Amino acid sequence: MSFGKDHELHTRRAGRNFGVAGLLVGFAAIVFGLTVAKVTEDGPVEGFDHVARPALVERVE
Repeated sequence: MSFGKDHELHTRRAGRNFGVAGLLVGFAAIVFGLTVAKVTEDGPVEGFDHVARPALVERVE
C-alpha cells in the first residue's frame, strides 16, 4: 500500500521536529547529569527546610 510522495512542507516540518527532539534530549541529558553530580557529591546533603542548623552557626568563645 503506497501513500504517495510527501509534500515539501512535510519534509521541512520533519526536519524541524528532529531538531526540537534533539534539543529536548539534550536538555534532559543536562538535567540528568546535574542530578547525578548533585547526588554523588561528597558531604552532607542539607536542604532548605526553614530550620536553624547548628552546623552553620559560628561558635563565639
